[in-house]
Order: sequence, then C-alpha cells, then structure tokens
Amino acid sequence: MPDTILAKHQLEKALHDEKVAVSSGRLKDENPLDTSADFRRFCEACRRGDLRLCQEQISKGVNVNARDEFDYTPLILASLCGHYEVAQLLLESGARCERDTFQGERCLYNALNDRIRKLLLSYDFSKSTDPLQPLAAHITSLLSRGTPKTTDIAVHTSDATLNLHKYILSARSPYFAKKLATAPETTTWKLATSIPTQSFETCMRYLYLGDVGADLGEGEEEQAILTGIDKLSRQLEVPQLFENLLQSGDRRQARQRRTEDVEKGRDQMARWFEDNVLRHKLEVDRPKADDVKWDRDNAIFADVLLRADDDEDEEEEEEDALEATPPGDTPQVRNTSGPLTGIPIGHFTQPSRSPSQTRKPKRTTTLYPCHRAMLLRSEVFATMFASPFRESQPTPHLPLIPVACSPAVLEVLLTFLYTERADFPLNLALDVLHAADMLFIEKLKQRAALLISTLGNGSASVVEAQNPRGQIGVEEEDEDEHEDEVLNIYDVIRAGWDTRVHRLEEFGARFIAYRLERYIDSPDFRALVRESAGRIRGRQETDTVELVDDIRYYLSERFRLRFEESGLDEMMDEEGQQQQQQDDLAQGGLPEEAGVAEGDEGEAAVMKQPEEKGGHEDEGYSGSPETQGFAPDQEHLEAQGVVRTLDGEVAGDEFAQDAINYQILLGKIERLMEELGLDG
Repeated sequence: MPDTILAKHQLEKALHDEKVAVSSGRLKDENPLDTSADFRRFCEACRRGDLRLCQEQISKGVNVNARDEFDYTPLILASLCGHYEVAQLLLESGARCERDTFQGERCLYNALNDRIRKLLLSYDFSKSTDPLQPLAAHITSLLSRGTPKTTDIAVHTSDATLNLHKYILSARSPYFAKKLATAPETTTWKLATSIPTQSFETCMRYLYLGDVGADLGEGEEEQAILTGIDKLSRQLEVPQLFENLLQSGDRRQARQRRTEDVEKGRDQMARWFEDNVLRHKLEVDRPKADDVKWDRDNAIFADVLLRADDDEDEEEEEEDALEATPPGDTPQVRNTSGPLTGIPIGHFTQPSRSPSQTRKPKRTTTLYPCHRAMLLRSEVFATMFASPFRESQPTPHLPLIPVACSPAVLEVLLTFLYTERADFPLNLALDVLHAADMLFIEKLKQRAALLISTLGNGSASVVEAQNPRGQIGVEEEDEDEHEDEVLNIYDVIRAGWDTRVHRLEEFGARFIAYRLERYIDSPDFRALVRESAGRIRGRQETDTVELVDDIRYYLSERFRLRFEESGLDEMMDEEGQQQQQQDDLAQGGLPEEAGVAEGDEGEAAVMKQPEEKGGHEDEGYSGSPETQGFAPDQEHLEAQGVVRTLDGEVAGDEFAQDAINYQILLGKIERLMEELGLDG
C-alpha cells in the first residue's frame, strides 16, 4: 500500500511539473491532444491489439505520442490492455516512455503485467525517443573518418585543415548551397584568420548533426570562441546554432532542442536527396548501361553510380532481340524526372523523336548518382570502398556498381541510408528484406520483417474477424486469394529461414495455423514441411520438425481462444472436476454406477463419448456438446441451418464444430508426417 501511495504522488508531481513547464513555454507538449478520426481509430486498434491496423495508421504518419480526449496515449492503452506486440511496435516506431514524465510514469504504473513493464523499461531515451540517432551518429562520424576517403573539399583555418563533404555542406547551409552551386568544382576554402579554429569546428559539428554542447573554454577564450560562432552562424545562415548555445535549461530542454535539431537536419538531407539523387536518376537501355560515363566534377557531387535492372520476362527478351539497336549506335540516356542541366555525364546524342525510337525499351537499367559517405552505412559498401578492388580506385568517371534488386527496391534502400526513413508498400517488403540482408543493413531488414508480420494479417483478432469458424465462404476466399497475390506465405517463411529472422518464421507458422484447412492438403505445404525437416543438421529419429511444432502450437491457440471467448473452457473445467469427484468416490468403495447416478445422464454420456466417437479425444474436449445440454432441437437446426465440420459431418452447434475440426486438423498433420516418413 505505501508503494502505491508513493507512485500516485509521483504521478501527480510529474503531471504538475510538466504542465507548468509547457504553459511557461520552456517545454513543448510532447503529447499533444489529437481528436482526429485517424487517431481515434489508432487508439482503438491499440486497445484491441490489432497489429495490422496499428501499422497502417503508423504508415499514414499518425503521431504515436499524441493523446486522446481522455488523456491516454497509444502506448498507455496497449500496455494497460496487455498487448505486448502492439507495445513493442509502438516503441520501435518512436513511442516514448520516460520515467521522469507524467505519461511515462503513468504508462509504467498501469502496465498489465511484468513482461510489458520490463519491455517499457528496456527502451531508454536514445532508443525510444530518438529514432534518428543512427543517422545523426553516422554523419557526425564522417568528420573523423579517414578510411575510406569520401571527402571532396578542404577548409583551411589559421592552424588546421578540415576535410569535409560538399553535399552535406550544401544540404545544411544555405551559404554553401549558393556558393557551391555557382562553383561546384571548388575543392578548397580558406577561413578568415580572425575566427578561432574551435569556432569553425563547432559550426561544422552542428552541420554534421553532432551535439554542440561541449566545453568552449573559459574567460577570454570562451568569449572569443562564442564571438566566432556568432559570426559564422550568420555567415552560414544557421542562426539556430548560436541561439541554442546561449539558451540554458534543464536536461529535458536540452534534449528537446537536440531532437529538434536532428529532425531539422534529417528533413534538409531528405529534401536534398530527393532534389538531387532521385531527381537525376538515369534510365538507359540495358545493353548500353556500361557505356555511360559520368564525370567526377558534377553539380551534385556524386562519386559513385549504383545500377538496378528492371524485371523482365521471356516475352520481353524475345521482343528486345527483334528490336535490338544496331551495333555502333550511341546509347540513349533519359533523365526520368527532368533535364540534365548542370550535370556533366559525358557526350550523348539527342534521342530521335521518331516513334520507333521514342518507345520505352523493354529492358532498361536505372542509374542512381550517390555518395560513398552515405553508402558507408552498409557494411558491404564500407568494405568495398576500403578494399583494393576497382570500385575504390580513382578513375576519371564515376564507377558503376550493380545492385541485385529492382529500381523500386534500390530507392527504398537509398532513402533509408540517406534519411533513415523506411516507408514502402507490403508488396516490396520481401524484396527489401532480401536486399537489406544482402547489404547488411540490419535496421531496414528488421523494419521489413515488422511490416510483413503486422500488415501480413498475422493477428489472431483479425483472423478471427475474417474467418471465425474456419470455413471459407466466397468473400473470404476471394480476400485470401488477394492476400496471396500480395504476400506468398511460403516465400515469407523461406525468407525468414534465409535471412535468419525468427519473427517471420513465427508469423508464417501462425498465419498457416489459422488457415490450416486451406494449406494442409497442398503439395506446396508438403514440400515446405519436408524442407523444414531438412534444415535440421545431423537429424535423428527423435528430432521434431520446427515448422510443424509451431503450427501445432498456434493451432491450439486458435481454438483455445474461441473456447475462452465463449466460456466453454470454464464449463469443461467444471465437468472435469465433477468427473474427478466421481472417480474418487469409486476408489473409496462405492460402485461406479452410484457415481454416475449421482450425476445426470449428460455426464455419463460425456464419459462414454470419446470411445463412441473415436479420433476426437483431447484434453480440452470431453464429448459432444449435444450431450452437455447445448444441442438445439430439430426445428431450431432447420431454422438456423445445419452446422457441419470440415469432413462434412453434421455438428450439433459451433462448439462441437470447433472441437471436432481441431481433432481433424491434428489428425491430418499426423498423417502428413507419416506419409513423409518424419517423426515428431
């Protein structure tokens, strides 16, 4: 009791302090009120535990840290209602749970169980409230990273030389953007001798998304450094830098300013990326892609070209063979989003305007001008550029590096590397997953897996709503076929195996278990089970098949949830207790008939039912519900329609249908394992 009272007092104090700070303007409201329809739908999904709808709303850009009219945040609703996976999704999407705030304390205090509370505590500030930290940390590290060399401009101060990156300076400083636009070939810049080197270093650290709250010295030295920072911040047109240094405040204020600076920097980098890299991508005929020459002295400071080939089929290849360009022709290069003004890419003839030459070629390659400094976020590129291979050697033209993915997937990869954003549709998720795994971009890989496991309809509540009784009607069948067109569950499971993402293996097993009647007789499912069994090294007869074990688990969960929702599990427990009492009486010397007589005839039928039915005996099922008082009369059956099981037999009601269907599906799994010669 004392702990509870103390926790309440802490909540009240945190609320009071936070309201005072917000009302005085010292802090902005980190949990603003949101009464929009989308946010209400989002909160309702968090309350119900609907992962799919939560992911959809997050993809739309809903504020995961807003609060509703009842002062609840989505994270509080998810933790209060016990939805662990939803809480995890919110935290991974930037939801905050800070112990020194009112909403953070409230979230921890109201968590339904210790598992969720431990999850909330495991997300510290750097992980939960600053999702841009990896991007900021990488850009800041470029200031001191010497290998591989990615800098292209040297700034000389009175006593030092700083090697910097034109594209970062251009993206972050309006002054450098204008200066480098008029003279992109600039490779050196000299700083006025009156400005201390530390002043310039502080400004550059700010432009490179670093924290500028470092010690600036004492006395006259500090004054000189601050004066230099003031001059530079006005010259470089970044006044916010000097204003932040002058402002004082508590830890939360400093952290808030830091977050705002990083968000602003990310947005500037994103705009620069879209206006330069994506805007100047080139689409060329595939056979001519290797002939493209892009000079190193270009207006967007690119130092490498990435190549992605469009998908093709056999018919397109045949048509391409008939329409092949005669040998010796100059390749036609097309900028897909604008003219090539200011970007020297070599000498090309203007494309002919005749209909035969202006048609879009069947086989194309898209080239993206990129910057090695940002590609270093991938361990594959970092190793490549630091190696003695040709990609790292100086050449008069930009090296061309092919990437084994489609242009759409490569754009997702580049957008993430440059901006930390990872918004892509479900139909690209598997390709993004494989590409991120290939390039060792772990965070994007996990993001793709999260998208698949949430939008892929793996939530039990969603499945139950779409297919409450395991029987697929016309509408549900059409919907499931549409799902398979977007996401092939066999491909998802194999992707989980190939990329070592256990989340996808679990999702795939649950997806199949909740639709097992659709998959159990499929040859593709049989092949998948055999493949799962083959993944066990040094297999012994006692080994089990992991996929089948997971499907059994989620299958029992599927039917257990139905029993719990209907209250049938409680009735089953009561009947089991009564039967145990009868057994105890029988062991005490009373005849078995006496024990039966003391009960009712329904209970006697319950005891005999497993022997009569055969094949439906299970610990959660004791006989047919018709014998337990659930059987409707014949007129009611005719009025409501006959309820049938998966094998076509008539069931007394939906409870009996569920229990029998569960046994049928288990039996089919066992027969499949026997036919494949697998144990377990």
